[in-house]
Amino acid sequence: MAPVVPMDVFEGTRKVTTLNTGYSKRAYVTFLAGTGDYVKGVVGLAKGLRKTKSAYPLVVAMLPDVPEEHREILRSQGCIVREIEPIYPPENQVQFAMAYYVINYSKLRIWDDFLNMFFNHIYKPIPLNYNLILAMLWRHPENVELQKVKVVHYCAAGSKPWRYTGEEANMEREDIKMLVTKWWDIYNDVTLDFKPESFISEEETCSRTSIMATMSEPPVSYIPASSAA
Repeated sequence: MAPVVPMDVFEGTRKVTTLNTGYSKRAYVTFLAGTGDYVKGVVGLAKGLRKTKSAYPLVVAMLPDVPEEHREILRSQGCIVREIEPIYPPENQVQFAMAYYVINYSKLRIWDDFLNMFFNHIYKPIPLNYNLILAMLWRHPENVELQKVKVVHYCAAGSKPWRYTGEEANMEREDIKMLVTKWWDIYNDVTLDFKPESFISEEETCSRTSIMATMSEPPVSYIPASSAA
């Protein structure tokens, strides 16, 4: 069940508080946990945003178990690093089809169900052009116009570009190979590396007086602990 977000964190019902601070209140936010190789995915995202000439910074909300080495990699790519405490499911909820998804509760630190609350009377799925789930390529190919796709979600088993082998089901497809190649083209493009001289301090790009900062703690029980990954 989605958490209930208190409405009084805003000045008006379903209205976002406008803060006249002179700071940017917009950012892309992603999540990172553990010591594994998902840091490569964040680097690829940061460089992809630069390729599209994004006007907004990338904030990485990370659990305490992300090593300092990975944090430095992300800072060197212009990312704003924000450590968050993990959120765990209720103690009696221990049966999971995919146990590694347990860390996904911690993403409530980012979302706080804001969009569901703000747009609670509206249902409008994100179009495939801005959220291409790779399985759509073989499940509903008639709905995919690959040449128009702006955002790809590499979520199918075996599709993470930095782990790609082509051995998993459906991964031998030419369209999958093309999308993996495009990811690597961006990841390896040194011209997309962060240029420090173009950096604006994180206080200017992601002020604490942002929409995220105005929201209260999500009403979900959690226990600060070591790595959830």
